[in-house]
Amino acid sequence: MSENDGTTAYPDWPWPDSLDALQAAPAHHKRLLENERVRVIHTHILPGDIVPLHTHRWCGVAHVISTSDFIRRDHSGNIVFDSREAVAQVEASAVQWLKALPPHTVENLGTSPISVIVVELKDSR
Repeated sequence: MSENDGTTAYPDWPWPDSLDALQAAPAHHKRLLENERVRVIHTHILPGDIVPLHTHRWCGVAHVISTSDFIRRDHSGNIVFDSREAVAQVEASAVQWLKALPPHTVENLGTSPISVIVVELKDSR
């Protein structure tokens, strides 16, 4: 599969619905609203937690409520992002664009919870 530039949804989502964040990691993702155009999710990761393997099918806008150091790993366990090595640190109350994400885990390495409201855009193709 080709690399996604983050501005559109994957045209042919190759991963099963069972890996959707709400199904695969319900302890860390709560649906706040959903309709045919958007899905709003609250992601909450306590210090030391590892979110099970899951996906985010749609790109969207994230509002960071609280943040902490974290590592994102791909389906094979390879580190694909380490916030401690990021050029720009994300602060609480930041708003950022999120691309659709293939299967990954997230580990909260810090001492604060990670809390993010994500508005996923279903019709962003």
